[in-house]
Amino acid sequence: MRPITLPDVPYDATSVRPSWTDLPRRVRTSISRRLGSPVADARSAGGGFTRAFAALLTTEAGTSAFVKAAPLGDPTAEWYAREHAITTALPAEVNAARPLWTLTDNDWFVLALEPIDGRIPALPWSAANLDAALASWSTAASALTVPPPQIRDAGLPLLPDILRHEMSWWSLIESGHGPMPATARDTLAPSHLSELAALERALPDLATGTALCHGDLRVDNVMIDRSGRAWLCDWTWPCLGAQWYDAVTLLISAYASGLDTDARLRAWPAPDAGVDGALAALAGYWLVRAADAPSSASPHSRQHQRFSGGQALAWLAERRGWPTR
Repeated sequence: MRPITLPDVPYDATSVRPSWTDLPRRVRTSISRRLGSPVADARSAGGGFTRAFAALLTTEAGTSAFVKAAPLGDPTAEWYAREHAITTALPAEVNAARPLWTLTDNDWFVLALEPIDGRIPALPWSAANLDAALASWSTAASALTVPPPQIRDAGLPLLPDILRHEMSWWSLIESGHGPMPATARDTLAPSHLSELAALERALPDLATGTALCHGDLRVDNVMIDRSGRAWLCDWTWPCLGAQWYDAVTLLISAYASGLDTDARLRAWPAPDAGVDGALAALAGYWLVRAADAPSSASPHSRQHQRFSGGQALAWLAERRGWPTR
């Protein structure tokens, strides 16, 4: 069995967020009014890599909502507005929290979602939790093969365009337009740079499609409820393309958990060259980002990127038969 490799920090403890009392008084008053009762308890979301407010709020009356909030001048407010638009239109088959309401007050945008009584899966993944997450995404993907009109007409980006413009780092390095990042110098990347770049360049054509993709499917965007059912969270980066790509992004942490990721991918119509291209592109994106200065969003962001990039590269090496030393 493949050795288990764990990240430096649990994914339910990566965020640094403002507390309930950090919000402007008027915003707190408006939220409490919409909830119908004063807030008695606020449990901040531990996962994620933004500094925006996100917490499970419970009122004195015993009602609960998962509430996200950000100033209107912060890009996160736009992300939350996008999440509201997408989750409002998701088909019933998709296991995702639906919006309860939104409000704009004192130059803040607030999104309230249905609370999910669950937890982020612990790493290493258990086979049961991973299979539940993949089953939820498989059901959602089938329901979203033809996106609802409200989503289709929202002007979502195309996955191939994202791959070409934001995830072509090996090609840039190969062409001399960027250095090999320090985070990749001791990996197999320098000796396989031309192959990585070729896989990366071929990927956009293989990932084309008109289905709705989650766009950011990873372990900390999954919640497992008390019944063992998986819920798919944080619909802030949806795009149109090949849905097997999301399965690959989710399975990278499962590879690190020592599970048979290639066997689980056989349930998806994923071409081998597409899977390899996705792993190459993701490894390049994450390892380059991991070499940046510390992130102001989360002190653990660079750890996550280095871990994820290294695991994507290791999985690719195993699939291609590349020596790791």
